[in-house]
Amino acid sequence: MPTKPRTAVFFHAHPDDEALLTAGTMAMLAAEGHRVVLVVATAGERGLAEMGPGDELGETRLKELYTSAALLGCARVECLGYGDSGLSPQGGIAEERPDNAFIDADTDGAAGQLAAILKEEEADLLAIYDPAGGYGHPDHVQVHRVGRRAAEMAGTEIVLEATVNRDPLLKALKFAGRVYKFPPEFDPRTFESAYTPGDQITHRVNVRKYTKQKRASMAAHVTQASGGESDRTLAVMLKIPGPLYRLVFGTEWFVRRDVPPGTRLTHPFEQA
Repeated sequence: MPTKPRTAVFFHAHPDDEALLTAGTMAMLAAEGHRVVLVVATAGERGLAEMGPGDELGETRLKELYTSAALLGCARVECLGYGDSGLSPQGGIAEERPDNAFIDADTDGAAGQLAAILKEEEADLLAIYDPAGGYGHPDHVQVHRVGRRAAEMAGTEIVLEATVNRDPLLKALKFAGRVYKFPPEFDPRTFESAYTPGDQITHRVNVRKYTKQKRASMAAHVTQASGGESDRTLAVMLKIPGPLYRLVFGTEWFVRRDVPPGTRLTHPFEQA
């Protein structure tokens, strides 16, 4: 473990993504005295919310992001200013995307923006997504590509890919399918190629001490946790009772590609 404070930059696609995948780790590092920087590619202005997509939603979601970041102990928050590419595969029809959609951005150009922050912060670590972008959102896949290139440009030593252990997720879906009829638009088979199998995960970070902060981070994203459909992801997660919430969200998973296969680490700064 590091004996002096270090700097970790967490790169996400939209406001609220940090709450779902890395909030516990961010809160833990901040509590340990490390500098935590949160960077998002877009304002999430095409997300689902009662006010409808557009600039107003983007401004509101950025305010929610700042609230979430403060709850997690972040020292700095930045938005690269790209347009939200939308929810559909490949960002939907090109003509319907904003002119500056993140998935249409030049990889080196976007990476240069992120690399400038990494250099300014003298970052020791960059957290991005796995190659699948988790569940395949086009902006998340772009985060992986841009983040990898930015780390190369800046010479950032540690690159961690935030992910979820696919194995227990598939088991849970299989069990749920026996007692619950999934809606027609939900195909659990899509998760067979989502996230990362357990044998490839290098970091299992215990964040149970910080699930209170993680839950508060989720709740900060009001536009995504309330209103609209009753089964919104964040809304469902926030209804989970405290003890079960700590069990379900008490571990966060990462992959570091430059350590030997089979490596099992428990802290972002731990060396193999």
